[in-house]
Amino acid sequence: MFRKTADRLPVFLILSLTLVDFILYFTVENFWVLAFYFALTVVPKGCICSWNHHHQHTKTFRFTPLNRLLELVYALHTGVTTNLWLLHHVFGHHHNYLDQTIDESRWKRKDGTLMSEWEYTLNVAFTAYYRGYLVGKKHPHHYRTHVIYTALAVALVLALTIYHPLQATMLFTIPMVVGLFITAWVTYDHHAGLSETEDHFKASFNNINPVFNLVTGNLGYHTAHHYRQGVHWSELPALHDTIKDEIPREMYKTSFWEVFNNSFFLKLFGLSR
Repeated sequence: MFRKTADRLPVFLILSLTLVDFILYFTVENFWVLAFYFALTVVPKGCICSWNHHHQHTKTFRFTPLNRLLELVYALHTGVTTNLWLLHHVFGHHHNYLDQTIDESRWKRKDGTLMSEWEYTLNVAFTAYYRGYLVGKKHPHHYRTHVIYTALAVALVLALTIYHPLQATMLFTIPMVVGLFITAWVTYDHHAGLSETEDHFKASFNNINPVFNLVTGNLGYHTAHHYRQGVHWSELPALHDTIKDEIPREMYKTSFWEVFNNSFFLKLFGLSR
């Protein structure tokens, strides 16, 4: 059923969180309880954006219906529906990220200056579906699938909203909108500020913090991901090891995730050396 056994645990956790969403949808009417749950899960649901991204590169299941069902679940958490990331990111960004005049996730303004983090986030989020449409003109089959399953996702959320407006808004609509912005926001640090280059080893920043890569499915090995975008997320560290000598030192970034880089947290997450 699974193409890679490494996908079993993350899919189980994501489906379990989805089940909790629906249990609360049918059983809780208190706004403050729902608001507390939203605040509690905004970071875990933000991490789901990475797993949705991985799925668009390498499908999780061998059978298409299961993939479509999983994509519907991802849409309810991230606001990114079936094939949007395939069009915008896989067929778009990965082919164009070295050219800031056409990159679907471009971080330069038209005058060539660097966008701020929030400007980039708003720009990419608000244009995501339109840019997916533009790429979809070259891939009509994938775009038709995107339209069909986007309509299905919208219909489901609409039905949920009609039946229980408050619960649907707090558990699905707001998290979907926030998820779309998180999806855009987390991609800023991947490339923003780098010099124009044709060298793939100098075109992506990397974050090799073990906790960050645990919760994002090795998204920090970003040079390796762009080097061979079809490689499964679980295999990126091994690929990184084969090319790390080609990656300049300045292509590595640290972040607030470094706070977890100590023996206590590494043991807590099962990452102790």
